[in-house]
Amino acid sequence: MSGGDVRLARAYLSRVAEPPAPALSEFVAECGPVEAARRVRSGDVPGSVANQTSARRGEYRAEEDLAAVEEIGGRLVVPEDDEWPEWPFNALTIAAAHGLRCGLAPLAVWVRGSGDLAALTERSVAVVGSRSATGYGQHVAAEFGFGLAEAGVTVVSGAAYGIDGAAHRGALAAGGPTIAVLACGVDIAYPAGHQGLLERIPRHGLVVSEYPPGCRPARYRFITRNRLIAALGEGTVVVEAGRRSGAKNTAASTSALGRVLMAVPGPVTSSTSSGCHELLRSGEAQPVTSVAEIIESTGRLGVDLVEATRNTEVGLPQGEALRVYEALGLRSGTSAEAISIESGVELSRVRALLPELELIDLAERVDAGWKRSHEGSSRGDT
Repeated sequence: MSGGDVRLARAYLSRVAEPPAPALSEFVAECGPVEAARRVRSGDVPGSVANQTSARRGEYRAEEDLAAVEEIGGRLVVPEDDEWPEWPFNALTIAAAHGLRCGLAPLAVWVRGSGDLAALTERSVAVVGSRSATGYGQHVAAEFGFGLAEAGVTVVSGAAYGIDGAAHRGALAAGGPTIAVLACGVDIAYPAGHQGLLERIPRHGLVVSEYPPGCRPARYRFITRNRLIAALGEGTVVVEAGRRSGAKNTAASTSALGRVLMAVPGPVTSSTSSGCHELLRSGEAQPVTSVAEIIESTGRLGVDLVEATRNTEVGLPQGEALRVYEALGLRSGTSAEAISIESGVELSRVRALLPELELIDLAERVDAGWKRSHEGSSRGDT
């Protein structure tokens, strides 16, 4: 049995059943992927496996799928590969053994990008939240993404609008790695408005899916993929989430897998933070307000400790954002170039931070450039 046979078998099996497929997974574990694929194609399988595979068992497109993903710079990663993330996916296997709905490791994953999946998930954190994010939430998610990437932590998310996209963009702005887990094939840009983002991510990380090329997104597939987001991070940060948010599903999977669950407090009047507040009030999640606190919660015991005196007030500018904010005039506008010189922050980063400061009413665009907003001015200098 060659490695090519195994890859072809798992490529076929990834298409033949809608994940998660517990009966098929158990059958593959018993027979091996090549024999399991042969028997599925012939229909020589137990009834439970037939129930999950009979509708698609004639869909043999393994060579075609492998060629399609290779054409876009991708590949199929299988459990027999060195880059298979054994430890993250082992948590799914254990969860399945205990009958948890979030359990079951994928039979294989399709990836796009040159990064090594196992290496990228050695130190990683998932950042998730509402699609209908507020300016506050997007600012926090972008800053978390940037700070985690700067610290060498891979940012895992789902490439959705709102919090997910902000976290990915923050990581990319820092030149760090990020992983987008999709509920469709890695050759499909979903959402369509994030096509550019999904083209950039493979240059610094990976786009990942357990669905084969050409597979379209569907509502139930988002719930299924959320368990992979939870598994691929050492912990999950929920930045904003309503009471019925999909991010709360990822949060539930995180807790079930024994991962660290964190949530960001938001304004008590904001419905987009009500889910976070429920997680905090129930004790299911621990509050985090800075990158340092996230790293302390998910990092190495006794090493990644946050400084006790650190100012961790979320919503106000920190780090480079604070330097850019301090360089803004109170009355007249200043160009981005002048702000870059005054703050010592790279021009491209200044141009990225100014709209974020505008979103949280700390800066406003005027004819001559940028100035502090009236609300930002009323807060006074820090």
